[in-house]
Amino acid sequence: MTALMPRFLLFLAASVLVLAGCEQVDNSRPETARDFPLPDRPVSDLGGTEFSTETTRDNRGEAETVMELAGIAEGMTVADIGAGEGYYTVRLAERVGEDGRVLAQDIDRAALQRLGQRVERERLDNVAIKPGAADDPHLPEGSFDRIFMVHMYHEIGEPYALLWRMWPSLREGGQVVVVDVDRPTDQHGIPPMLLACEFERVGYRLVAFRDAPQLAGYYAQFERAANRPQPDGIQPCREATNRADTASR
Repeated sequence: MTALMPRFLLFLAASVLVLAGCEQVDNSRPETARDFPLPDRPVSDLGGTEFSTETTRDNRGEAETVMELAGIAEGMTVADIGAGEGYYTVRLAERVGEDGRVLAQDIDRAALQRLGQRVERERLDNVAIKPGAADDPHLPEGSFDRIFMVHMYHEIGEPYALLWRMWPSLREGGQVVVVDVDRPTDQHGIPPMLLACEFERVGYRLVAFRDAPQLAGYYAQFERAANRPQPDGIQPCREATNRADTASR
């Protein structure tokens, strides 16, 4: 027994070293997202926006303002990410006309089912519905003139992975439209400087920004930059740093 003790201790020490060298895997994240950094900020809970009725939003002129700023025209192909109950989906469908197309995407299957019933009821033949994932919108490459992300970006738990995988789905000259609120990300908003930083880290550039009371927030528009970094080369933005940058302006 005594002679075996040194061998046991050596085995135990070697095991500890092997375990110490292993990287811990965060099983709470999708496996497909683990090559990308997590955002260095809180993420809002799903479904907590304050927008109550579509009539209220229409009275404020929200959708009309956003579609005008985005240059939505007949014949365009648009993706509505985080479509929910379809406020933008149905208005985009009317705006792009029978020669245009709208793809409504959400990770909430129940919301998509209700939206599907609405699309069928309103006979929106130019609308397709597709489920997405937290780290991947599952959009076909080279397909969209505009991608809408309205009052939902702050709820994305894997923004770097999702934006990176969204990048190829834009057509030449295609742009991403974001509407959100300038407040902390755990309060259903995101500071504009932080939003721009996260997009830029993944291969986009900001081309338009506007505050508008009709939106109960701000409007931002991005296009693809020349290159998209590799996932392991993406450096997460820091919320505190971007708040400081905003305050100093």
